Amino acid sequence: MIEPLPAGPNEIRYELRFSGLLDRGRGYAFPCNALGHVDIDALSDRGRENYLFARAMVGTVLSAPIVSRVP
Repeated sequence: MIEPLPAGPNEIRYELRFSGLLDRGRGYAFPCNALGHVDIDALSDRGRENYLFARAMVGTVLSAPIVSRVP
């Protein structure tokens, strides 16, 4: 079971970041839990397409994702 994403303003938030391998300034970031699980059903249609694209492009044009705390 996937942990729900934090909802409160005082809770710690995380995002899953995919960085560009060829262009370090480009990439994708998606809200996730502390373990890096993205609630794909909570994403918009465009967000879902971008998430699936980013996962498919790991190792070719994007790096493996990392979980980062959002300030």
